[in-house]
This record gives sequence, structure tokens and C-alpha cells, in this order.
Amino acid sequence: MPFDAEKLLNRKFNTIRRTYTEKDCMLYALGVGMGIDPLDEECLRFVYEDDLKVLPSQSVMMAHPGFWAKEEDTGLDWVKVLHAGQEIIMHQALPTSGTVEATTRVSEIIDKGERIGALIVTDRVVRDVETGEDLCTLVTTILARGDGGFGGKRMATPKIDVVPNTEPDDVCDLPTLPQQALLYRLSGDFNPLHASPSVARDAGFKAPILHGLCTLGVLTHALMKTCCDYQSLRFKRMRLRFTAPVYPGETIRTEIWRNGNEVAFRCKSLEPDRIVISNGYLLVE
Repeated sequence: MPFDAEKLLNRKFNTIRRTYTEKDCMLYALGVGMGIDPLDEECLRFVYEDDLKVLPSQSVMMAHPGFWAKEEDTGLDWVKVLHAGQEIIMHQALPTSGTVEATTRVSEIIDKGERIGALIVTDRVVRDVETGEDLCTLVTTILARGDGGFGGKRMATPKIDVVPNTEPDDVCDLPTLPQQALLYRLSGDFNPLHASPSVARDAGFKAPILHGLCTLGVLTHALMKTCCDYQSLRFKRMRLRFTAPVYPGETIRTEIWRNGNEVAFRCKSLEPDRIVISNGYLLVE
């Protein structure tokens, strides 16, 4: 089925309702690298049920619509789809267990031309079914590299946050494991690009790459450690752009610039030296 931007803008997504447990929270935290040092008691609180805490970035997996770009009715060349940007707005700290629901909608499609592709923006508000309260709002941007040039409006890319051209105030290096993507996918993102060597090669990569949202989870660990004293309530809003893939086993360096309760950041992979997340913004309380 050919790609039809107007049809995708009007696509009706099912409302997703999911129940999650403390075990799911611990599995997510392990999937983004918490617990690599089992003697680090701050990190242990995210992977051990005694006084369990939940990483704010776990919100991206709650009532997740799955890899919907692969569904036939979207018309997308799913092998060429990449995660381009993410925004997380936290309305309250995430419970360690519960039932949540959300409905995804496509809010914008930007034609960047046949050479670049189409930027597709979706959003969803995750609610606690028991209380009826909103937990978080998630805005996701994907780049459909095989579906640009469809004749849509060639709008400018939305304004992005700027990282200062100075030495960072803080630096946090965190390793990833060679099996990190295989572990992370158990939290619900089963895109084969992150597990199958043949699919990865077909998409132009030398090997399966780390999920963009797993890289985001490693980044969240760095920000929680450096800017929030591991207190989830202090983590209010984050937005960023993904600029390059991370291969499992690489070390992610987060560079941080502080300006009161606002933080600018970017991430580099140290093997080789390349920026993998840019134009980062965090609001702390």
C-alpha cells in the first residue's frame, strides 16, 4: 500500500490499556543499564523491590502503541524508519505498578523531500485508569526515510533547543552492554532492527543498533544522577533530537550545561566519537 500522508493524519489508533508491575519497572531499568554496578545503592533502588523507584523515562513504554509503522495500512517503508526526536512531559511521578491507557494520534507530517524523508509527529497522554489522572504526555517524532517527496508542505523543521558553545558544567559517562538492545526490547519495543543482523544490514547498518529510546533511558540515568539527585519528582520535562545511532557496547557520554532550573545537554558515543543526541533540554524542579 503506497504512503498517503492525509490518510495517516486521520488514522485511528486503538486505545491501549496496559497493566504493569514492579517487575516490569525493574526490567525496564535493567534494560537501560541500571544495576551495571550492583553495589551502587542509588541505582539499586530502581532494580530492587525494597523501596522501589521508577525512572521517568519508563513513561515512553507506557500504553505504547508498538511498532505501528510496520503495519500495512500506514504505507510506510518501515525498514527505513528512524526515531528522530522525543519529548517527555511529566505530570506526576510514575507509580511502581498500575493500569494505564493512552491513544496515539498523528499530529503533524512534514515533507522534507525525497532525499531526506518525512517527519511524522505523534502524541499520546498516558492516564492512570484507577485515578483518572494524567501521568505524562509523550511527543514522538520519527523520520520515515523512504517516504519523503510525497508532495506535502515543505515546512521548516520546528525550532530546536540550542546547546551552548562552551565547556560543559558536568560530564557523565555510562557504558552500555553488548546485549543491551536484546534486554531492552523485552519492555515492549520489538522492532527487528534492534535484534536481527539481516534487518539491520538491509537498513544500512553494520549490526543491530540500540533503540533510540534505550539511549534516551541511559541519558535519563545520567540526568537523574547529575541534576536530580535520583529524585523522580524533580524531573519535569525533557526534549531532544536523535542524531546518530548507538551500537550496543558503546559508552555514552552526557555533557550538561546548567542555567538555574533549566539544563541543556547532548550525548556522545565514545567509540567512535560522535554526537548521538543533540539539542537537549531538561526542566528540573
